[in-house]
Amino acid sequence: MNTTILHKEPQEFIDKNLNSDITKLILKGSPFDTISIQELSNQIISKQKSKTKLPTWFAKKNIYYPDKISIEQTSSEATAIYKSGLVSGKSLIDITGGFGIDTFYFSKKFEQVIHAEINENISEIVSHNYKQLEVNNIKTIAVNGLDYLKKSTQKFDCIYVDPSRRDEIKGKVFLLKDCLPNVPENLDFLFEKSDTILIKNSPMLDITATLNELKFVKEIHVIAVNNEVKELLFLLKKESNQIIEIKTVNLLKYNKQSFNFYLNNKIKKECLPPINFLYEPNASILKSGGFNEVSNSYDVHKLHKHSHLYSSEKIISDFPGRTFKIIEVYPYNKKKIKKVLTMLKANITTRNFPKSVAQIRTETKLKDGGDTYLFFTTNSDNELIVIQCSKILE
Repeated sequence: MNTTILHKEPQEFIDKNLNSDITKLILKGSPFDTISIQELSNQIISKQKSKTKLPTWFAKKNIYYPDKISIEQTSSEATAIYKSGLVSGKSLIDITGGFGIDTFYFSKKFEQVIHAEINENISEIVSHNYKQLEVNNIKTIAVNGLDYLKKSTQKFDCIYVDPSRRDEIKGKVFLLKDCLPNVPENLDFLFEKSDTILIKNSPMLDITATLNELKFVKEIHVIAVNNEVKELLFLLKKESNQIIEIKTVNLLKYNKQSFNFYLNNKIKKECLPPINFLYEPNASILKSGGFNEVSNSYDVHKLHKHSHLYSSEKIISDFPGRTFKIIEVYPYNKKKIKKVLTMLKANITTRNFPKSVAQIRTETKLKDGGDTYLFFTTNSDNELIVIQCSKILE
């Protein structure tokens, strides 16, 4: 941590160049003898990335930023605020502290919070930033959080862990045991130190596979921001044996969409043809797998068991996703469809359809945009169809 970056002139330089071309800036070199242009450019890039993701940090003077990858991997303030509402008490330890966004918001719900971060440089940065943010109930320690717990005699009200994916693990699907620290391997020990464990996971993790690795799961939270799934949270309570509740939330700019259900609800509604209104669940529901529960809760029917699109005769005003008015339904035929779809551009979505959006655009010559929405999907009779809609504004 180069503290001379915090001096007045470098800070003014960083703020002045927040919108500058970084490549051109690097070619000019650093105007300061004790600060490299690479250090300055990193502060500029990381601060840029924090503007919408971490507005509290962005607005505060003399914040020191870590490498841009730390900013990219850290929780946003929106998701951190959500997490802080799930637990409370006297003491919490974050054993994988990182840039400390989650820890900061947990400190508003707990009397004493420990931020354990194995990277000494990041720990130093976080400690400095907490002072700027005037928070005084967080203790920062540059240690392996798991090792700290093993030496500590304290029992905490909550342990928070955000395991990181191991570098050698490739591919899109991976398990919790493939992350560091290995939570499943250390779960019994963690429960010796707290009765409540909150685990943050990548949205790439499979929920069912993760459940098979854990025990005493009370709740699963699927968090999306502006319809993009950002986090999976598993809340564990020692000796919990109740039915697991899955809570989905889509955090939007001015409001949020929430939908909760209990795991393993087997009640299914009949799949029927589309009528009048079409519904597309938000990303958090799609990730949760609560497709039958949506049908039952909102009295809508699926078009096909694998399509994950819903329809109803009367409009459902509070449906957690996008709502459309159906204009027309066409059978899909490669030759005939171009004659039917006479518009110049349309918004295209595929659900349970054998062709990609790119392939359909090549076939139809339709450009992206406009007020027309086309859903290419499969109906209850396993027939390929196109549903032409207009969007109902939220």
